[in-house]
Amino acid sequence: MSDQLVSNSPAIPAARVGANFAYVLKRLRQPGKWQKILVERLAEPLHLNLLSVFVALFGSYRAKVAWDLVVRQQYAFPVLYAADAAKKYGYREITVVELGVAGGAGLLNLCRIAERTTAATGISIRVVGFDTGRGMPPAIDYRDLPEHFQQGDFPMDVAKLRAALPPFAELIIGDTRETVPAFAARLTAEAPLGFVAVDVDYYSSARTSLEILTGGNASAYLPLVPVYLDDIGVDGSNPWTGELLAVNEFNAEQAHRKIAPFTLLRSRRIFQRTQWIDRMFGAHIHDHPHRSPAARRSAKRVLGNEYLR
Repeated sequence: MSDQLVSNSPAIPAARVGANFAYVLKRLRQPGKWQKILVERLAEPLHLNLLSVFVALFGSYRAKVAWDLVVRQQYAFPVLYAADAAKKYGYREITVVELGVAGGAGLLNLCRIAERTTAATGISIRVVGFDTGRGMPPAIDYRDLPEHFQQGDFPMDVAKLRAALPPFAELIIGDTRETVPAFAARLTAEAPLGFVAVDVDYYSSARTSLEILTGGNASAYLPLVPVYLDDIGVDGSNPWTGELLAVNEFNAEQAHRKIAPFTLLRSRRIFQRTQWIDRMFGAHIHDHPHRSPAARRSAKRVLGNEYLR
């Protein structure tokens, strides 16, 4: 029951069930999908796979996220995590972003995940997608991994995608060197940034896209913002190319905002072989008000000692 096998729509309307089944069949025809299922899911313990069938049929949305039974677990987990964090800190709304929209399947899926997360948590979610609308720009050099990506890849039908978006979602078209800083400057504490999906492929585009984490005041972000780096798994990706290079340069330049792998995430997941875990990072907003000593007002913590009488 991987993200290729279970839809993230409620299994109630017959028309939707039929559409979901057709979607599953289409996904399974894509190259490498069966191998992915075999490696990531069927290699896990048999009892977990059997239990996941029960969760898929009868479990809550939160349970489905925990058992990786939602299309694009890499979006479902961080959005739910961000909404739970927002509730903890007293926010009513968050903003989630996809940088690099291409045909728009991921953005529409993110919208559906936002709807289900809102239903589960009560936190309103604003969804924003960024893209040139014309496909990939020219690569600058080897750092952009031109052996994998090139100019014109991943074009978009802008009008059709915009028409398909729900009212709480927005598509921003243009050069990210202009659109991302302008957007970051408009972020507010009323709807702080809670999740960023970086799917821009190039180092040069990722370098610009990460400015979304620096352009706003600290209170315009959650203290920890999950960041998904989609393209660090391609052959040739390393700390000197692609999105990893962009992250390393970001960390070198920023004093109080750092991006690091999401701490111990694999050990917290029921299914641990899936690749998205290795691509999940966290942007730590160290200058956030909630990360200051004054923010903690809970009672003194005291540890017991069972060895003392």
